[in-house]
Amino acid sequence: MIRFGVLALQLWELVVSSLVHLLYGFYIFSSAVAGDVSIALNDILFKPFNIGNNSSVEIRQEEQARDKVSDLPPIVLVHGIFGFGEGRLGGYSYFGGAEKKDERVLVPDLGSLTSIYDRARELFYYLKGGQVDYGEEHSRACGHSQFGRIYEQGNYPEWDEDHPIHFVGHSAGAQVIRVLQQMLADKAFKGYESTSENWVLSVTSLSGAFNGTTRTYLDGMQPEDGKTMKPVSLLQLCRLGVIIYDWVDIPWLKAYYNFGFDHFNMSWRKIGIRGLADCLLGNTGPFTSGDWILPDLTIQGSVHLNSQLHTFPETFYFSYATRRTRKIMGITLPSGLLGIHPMLFIRVLQMSQWRHPPNVSPPYKGYRDEDWQDNDGALNTISMTHPRLPIEHPSHYVVNDAHCQPLQPGIWYYKIVEADHILFIVNPERAGVQFDLIYDSIFQRCRKHVFRKILQTMPNPAQH
Repeated sequence: MIRFGVLALQLWELVVSSLVHLLYGFYIFSSAVAGDVSIALNDILFKPFNIGNNSSVEIRQEEQARDKVSDLPPIVLVHGIFGFGEGRLGGYSYFGGAEKKDERVLVPDLGSLTSIYDRARELFYYLKGGQVDYGEEHSRACGHSQFGRIYEQGNYPEWDEDHPIHFVGHSAGAQVIRVLQQMLADKAFKGYESTSENWVLSVTSLSGAFNGTTRTYLDGMQPEDGKTMKPVSLLQLCRLGVIIYDWVDIPWLKAYYNFGFDHFNMSWRKIGIRGLADCLLGNTGPFTSGDWILPDLTIQGSVHLNSQLHTFPETFYFSYATRRTRKIMGITLPSGLLGIHPMLFIRVLQMSQWRHPPNVSPPYKGYRDEDWQDNDGALNTISMTHPRLPIEHPSHYVVNDAHCQPLQPGIWYYKIVEADHILFIVNPERAGVQFDLIYDSIFQRCRKHVFRKILQTMPNPAQH
């Protein structure tokens, strides 16, 4: 009887979680459509009929401003899981319009559910240009095409050690940046033998997924291995939905939003009904090969990924770790009802009470449940401060920004902010003034406090 009750409760939680996530997805999609319709109507109804002589002056001023801005290193905003970049969902902004706070910001559109590895490859070619090359060995092992999207013109083709970039990543986007920097250091891009870690000037993480999250196990990943999924779970429903979405392959819909699995060729045009059945049954596809983002976000997956990644001595690192929990009489609980998004409240509670199964080996030596209780509804706070597993990287806890000036490269400076996982994206009104404070500090740090030291050449005394 008790076992039946537990099963019923689990099914009820699955239904509620599925509905909440579907409603939120529908809200984002419908808001984007409504925004596009509003812009289109505004252009039709209020488009000026006469363009005065001032137009040529305005064009010249814009060209002068553009030349001045071109001297600045770009700030690249990298979205997280289920995210999107510029050009997707119409005029909707994943970063809540934060990209408008600086003159030179790029917002790439990467696969929203593809693996950290694949997204890092996509980010490189988005910036440099050319056709995305996922690598022959990796592509063969994961069962997808070696080549992907073509960027006829890179968004920053001059990118090199003399023209480095500031990167800002939200959630899984932060780990994408770290993998990309390691690839640059390893010269992992065919035809680009001069890449180095110094192509990255700074990395700023906003709720970054450095060390995995216990939420992956709540959503359906098996804690035994961090790779496979439970047969009945939220992630299984997600898997079925993504496969069908990609198989139906409606061009205008995928142009509006894309999960990023085009290189797996799951369209009905290529695999037919039999191929769909194979994908749904788990015989083929990204969810079978493990080349998607959730295995990378388990603690085991993050430990494996981090074992290959370095913190580099010439790069500046800063992270904002978020938290929506507090201790009450020694018990970690959500910090309140009003400050947590409805989509995340249940997960904040569940993550604060997470216990690793006693009959399963811990994900790493020294694991303790209590270390992973503070969270923001998607990631554990301990995971967001700086890379800790399998070895801890140099770090410095920041209370006041003024106390850590000037910044030193090669050290992860981190702050802990009271916020849930999506407070600083999508809807800036939720965060209010805190939204402006966070992004203003990020952009100001990039522009005013992060500089790579250049050795000065001393004049030759003989010439005087």
